Amino acid sequence: MLTPAFDLSQDPDFLTVAIRVPYARVSEFDVYFEGVDFRFYAKPYFLRLTLPGRIVENGSEQGSYAADKGIFTIRLPKETPGQHFEGLNMLTALLAPRKSRTAKPLVEEIGASEVSEEGVEDDDEEFDWEIEQSPYEEVPESTLNPECHYGFGNLRSGVFQRLQDELSDVIDLKDPDSTPAAERRQKRLAAELAKFDPDHYLADFFEDEAVKQVLEYNPWWIDLYSKMMASLGKSQEQENLAALVSFSEEEKYQLRKFVNKSYLLDKRACRQVYYSLIDILLAYCYETRVTEGEKNVESAWNIRKLSPTLCWFETWTNVHEILVSFGRRVLCYPLYRHFKLVMQAYRDTIKVLQLGKSAVLKCLLDIHKIFQENDPAYILNDLYISDYCVWIQKAKSRKLAALAEALKKASPTKAQLGLELQELEAAAFLVQEEEAASKAGARCISGQQTPSSSSETSDSEESESSTSSETEDSDSEHEEPRGGEREAGPSLLGPFVEESGTALLPDHGGMCRSVVLPGSDDGQGQPLASPRAPGASEPLIQELGEQLETSVQISEPKGSAAGQRAEERQPADTQDLTPSGPIRY
Repeated sequence: MLTPAFDLSQDPDFLTVAIRVPYARVSEFDVYFEGVDFRFYAKPYFLRLTLPGRIVENGSEQGSYAADKGIFTIRLPKETPGQHFEGLNMLTALLAPRKSRTAKPLVEEIGASEVSEEGVEDDDEEFDWEIEQSPYEEVPESTLNPECHYGFGNLRSGVFQRLQDELSDVIDLKDPDSTPAAERRQKRLAAELAKFDPDHYLADFFEDEAVKQVLEYNPWWIDLYSKMMASLGKSQEQENLAALVSFSEEEKYQLRKFVNKSYLLDKRACRQVYYSLIDILLAYCYETRVTEGEKNVESAWNIRKLSPTLCWFETWTNVHEILVSFGRRVLCYPLYRHFKLVMQAYRDTIKVLQLGKSAVLKCLLDIHKIFQENDPAYILNDLYISDYCVWIQKAKSRKLAALAEALKKASPTKAQLGLELQELEAAAFLVQEEEAASKAGARCISGQQTPSSSSETSDSEESESSTSSETEDSDSEHEEPRGGEREAGPSLLGPFVEESGTALLPDHGGMCRSVVLPGSDDGQGQPLASPRAPGASEPLIQELGEQLETSVQISEPKGSAAGQRAEERQPADTQDLTPSGPIRY
């Protein structure tokens, strides 16, 4: 027989059961309901449900079949009109437990035919979330159990003796089957201290742009929590609290695949189950927020690494040590290591618990899917998550609410984590202040040097401008006015003109003679050198020749033979520096 897909809904007077049977023979089906028992048969499908409330057959029941969708819809009247049936979305809890195939059951549970919200927890005793104390009693060594327990409710042991290859990839504990709880905690604390990186923490503390973006993300439970608070503001009734959380078809399929069973837990084991649930939800809320709801290949690693329950098989005695352990691991292992993320995951977990067991179940189903798709993290499903998905459907809602209130009162602080975070931050701020002071001093020094350098620059500019002006003046002094008129200042022949009005010009024999210039008082010129004294005049002649070559080129008159030969030797593109007119003697 096949268990069909089904869904339940309700209104004040009727319970509606929708059953999807696409390959059933419509002509042959059978429906039976009485009290809390409901059965449906249509070959090859069979469904048996244990309802959370009583129904009655009074002639108002209705049924229909949609052939295009293959869905039977059956409306059943409630025995008490207006009664609200809780837990209709807990599909696994609605399925009747499977009977054991052994001839004689090892453990028989009395009164398991009806599944209530409390399941096997029949006592109405309120949980005291404080540390439980008991007088010390010495236990003889002969009665000690050599095996170490772990898993859901600490009900498992000896699992990793046959799974040595997968051990290191799943948990950090090297030998869980022979390591007691106290030793596990010591090893975990030592590993966290060795892993803590102050540089990584300070980098995320000061450069927190990515962390701010993560904190602004709103997971799916934020909107549901806002709706819940709005509804509670109008009415204090929480009957429709579970209706806020809806499950997808994939999640419903997951619920139908779980085996419905009851858990025989004593008071201490039941407390451990609730404590470990907080630890697992904290890791899940962190993972969902930092990935912004988009799961990746690191999601399974993040969840199991941040949860000491999953990674070290840790056991707990109070809520405070769970929060401290989670905060330490957030600052030691994942990519984003910021205390604000610790506090945000803490607040998210409180909201999920306040939304009720439907929201908690939705989180557990998501964790189950993540682990199932990761090898070898699926082992943690067998040890913890699958049992949690079944157990939470029968858990008491008021105990989850009490757990949320206890969590509110145990807010963690940086000083409680034992990683000296406040000292690190104070030292980092001190270094920043020193760097800022040194930079300010350097700017002051550079500001004092700026006026002197600018004055030097202005002085150099002034000297350059004066030099250029002097050069322009000297150039203008060497220019001869056009039109044959000579100004009062020195001309091109200035270096060779004496104060007496005579000029030194070479004759055809290479001798320099004194020539009286027009307008001078002397009418006669005397030679400065004669052929009989060449040694005395030779230095002066060489100096005058060099100055004449660099200053001016004197040519012969154009009518002479020497002038014609010079014109023949001169290239066409050579610039003629000959004065425009002949020199007058």
